[in-house]
Amino acid sequence: MEDGIVNRVEQSGLVQINLDEFYPSGERISFDLKDGLHEGLILIEKEFRDFVHQTDWSDYEGKYVHVFCSQDAIIPLWAFMLLTSHLKPVAKKVVMGTRADLETAIFNDIFDAHDFSQYDNKNVIVKGCGKHPIPEPVFVEFTNRLQDHAKKIMFGEACSAVPLFKR
Repeated sequence: MEDGIVNRVEQSGLVQINLDEFYPSGERISFDLKDGLHEGLILIEKEFRDFVHQTDWSDYEGKYVHVFCSQDAIIPLWAFMLLTSHLKPVAKKVVMGTRADLETAIFNDIFDAHDFSQYDNKNVIVKGCGKHPIPEPVFVEFTNRLQDHAKKIMFGEACSAVPLFKR
């Protein structure tokens, strides 16, 4: 009888990918546009521009920011664009939308820089559980990019992986 534990997953040549490994550090924060609305409901251009002018943009220094409006108000597109023009010089990334939209945009940037050719003709398992809040669209985009390279794509754990794609 052989001594020691044999890791059959390592011996199988399967590549296990946990998207947590791609997760960049950095604080994620929200910018709620409602604070710049008259009575929290109506955008009045002069008041909104004053609000933007008085905002301390250093609070957003080096952070990932998603801009949204929590009020059910009609917000012209230029208001989001104006905020972005002030956030861009200080923030790591600015996105209009939800926190999930922000995370998806961050991961798309990371995937753009990632060398997917390292998975050429490999059997890959993408793990689903992690410690970071990774939105489902990130897994879909990763699969989109991986499929051009991998021989086989599975989801889950090696002991119970769900087959997704086979070349």
